[in-house]
Amino acid sequence: MVQLPDPDPEILAARDEIVAALRTLIAAPDGVIDHPDEIKPYETDALTAYKQTPLAVVLPETTAECSRIMRYCHQRGVKVVARGAGTSLAGGALPLQDAIVVGVSKMTDILDVDYENRTITLQPGVTNLGVTDVVAADGFFYAPDPSSQLACTIAGNIGMNSGGAHCLKYGVTSNNLLGVEMVLPTGEIVRLGGKHLDAGGLDLLGLITGSEGMLGLITEATLRIIHSPEGARPILFGFATSAAAGACVDAIIASGIIPVAIEFMDKPAIHATERFAHAGYPLDVEALLIVEVEGSNAEIDDLLGRIQAIAAAYEPAYERIARTSAESLAIWKGRKSAFGAIGRISPDYFCMDGTIPTGKLPEALARIGAICDDYGFQVANIFHAGDGNLHPLILYNANQPGETERAEACGGDILKLCVELGGCLTGEHGVGVEKRDLMTEQFSEIELDLQRRMKRVFDPKYLMNPHKVFPLAEPLRRLEAAE
Repeated sequence: MVQLPDPDPEILAARDEIVAALRTLIAAPDGVIDHPDEIKPYETDALTAYKQTPLAVVLPETTAECSRIMRYCHQRGVKVVARGAGTSLAGGALPLQDAIVVGVSKMTDILDVDYENRTITLQPGVTNLGVTDVVAADGFFYAPDPSSQLACTIAGNIGMNSGGAHCLKYGVTSNNLLGVEMVLPTGEIVRLGGKHLDAGGLDLLGLITGSEGMLGLITEATLRIIHSPEGARPILFGFATSAAAGACVDAIIASGIIPVAIEFMDKPAIHATERFAHAGYPLDVEALLIVEVEGSNAEIDDLLGRIQAIAAAYEPAYERIARTSAESLAIWKGRKSAFGAIGRISPDYFCMDGTIPTGKLPEALARIGAICDDYGFQVANIFHAGDGNLHPLILYNANQPGETERAEACGGDILKLCVELGGCLTGEHGVGVEKRDLMTEQFSEIELDLQRRMKRVFDPKYLMNPHKVFPLAEPLRRLEAAE
């Protein structure tokens, strides 16, 4: 189980004073939440195994308000946890008892749409799907599409460098983020990047993307928008084994074809999803691939034909091309609702997030199954196969004593496997508290200390989302002593 340090008793004792001060810093009368009933929804994120009640929740509406909040917290020594929609699956938005939560739910303005330069600038509380909603009528879209896109915010996408099914062709958030306005922990306001492709100087924007709210508060973002393709069509393949499906994925990528997406689901996931979404998935196969390509009708037909020829070597037991937009939507509705559908077959699950080289997919799937068997758990695999971003779902029952701890240990072994195979601990969910103590599996102490020093440059008092990402205790004390 994840351990968090004891709260600062001085800050807890000063709660009323801190809340009163925060109320003077923002205009909206409902912008500070401290009532026990109203603050409860903020005590956890999507990693619901952990809960803590924060000192207060603050909902600013402008960059100026964010600046005042951050300056006060820096001067007063109050910790700050930034929060988008709370969809983090790694505990990235888990509050602390001696911290305030700064939420962006009121920061939802669209500031600029520039079709000539193919950019949109907005406040960070806009949802991922909300970006495309703004520009879709004019033939554009925003490419990153995590499964939580209906709810998750651009703020959280930047913090965790979110991806999604279509990142195989279009990249993750870092490939589609051009600039940000950010409030530093001291309250100072900086701008990084802009509408241009590459900013001068050091790539600080690359440092900020995926920094999990540890370096500052994003108050504005400029995103790349892309012209909608002429058309798109998925094909479904069903295979007798997960190993055959994994090998087929590797063969498609190795051929030089870059589909828009290649998604994988195994038998437990297929059955749960089909009962929920009625997407027309085959129920008599062990593994399913969704492969989507886009372009003109002629280009789509050519690409699908080449993919069918590649897949034939792996003897698919089922094959179906979506012929209408309704069929395509049904296929993707199934995939997008898959995580929620798993709730029908298990009271609880841990959704893991690691990456591996695509050539290691068959080995990874076999060994993940063996790991879960050893712990006595079922596993449902749903993941972005094209870029090797795995999402094994460990099915367990939190009401059974000891099962949560065993499920976490099982997940830890899966992530260690990802590193062993040449991958890494996270693809898009981030580290948060979930993987914090596994960071030493991927990084040396020298590498971790370098990352800590980068955080210190932005956050000298260690107040922004502390006790996340980096392992606790002795290494931090050594770093403090050295400074």
